Amino acid sequence: MSSITVPLHAVAHGRAGDKGNRSNISVVPYLPDAFPHLKAQVTEARVLELFRHKGASAVTRYELPNLPAMNFVIDDALEGGVNSALCQDLHGKTLSFLLLGEMTVTVPVACVPAGSRYLQDK
Repeated sequence: MSSITVPLHAVAHGRAGDKGNRSNISVVPYLPDAFPHLKAQVTEARVLELFRHKGASAVTRYELPNLPAMNFVIDDALEGGVNSALCQDLHGKTLSFLLLGEMTVTVPVACVPAGSRYLQDK
């Protein structure tokens, strides 16, 4: 079984929300078989490192294996929250794509949806 390294968005989608100075980002694989691979690689430590430049101080991952999905709660990622942040995205709605676009994962080729541009050379 061959593997491929791709941006997280090639194998999962996400949603983001906020509560105070916390960002809440879900990661949901397109194909259920990708879930164990994402669970092993999309860790609290990697997510914290990705958001550290925004002031993030802690990340808690909640696994939802029956969906399958993961939810990350990222503390101190919204520059003080909606009422005090100077950034344009006060609610952090675009932060899911920071995670999906910047993080890479290595998965079996079968975990990448058919038709993906990442499979064109495979």
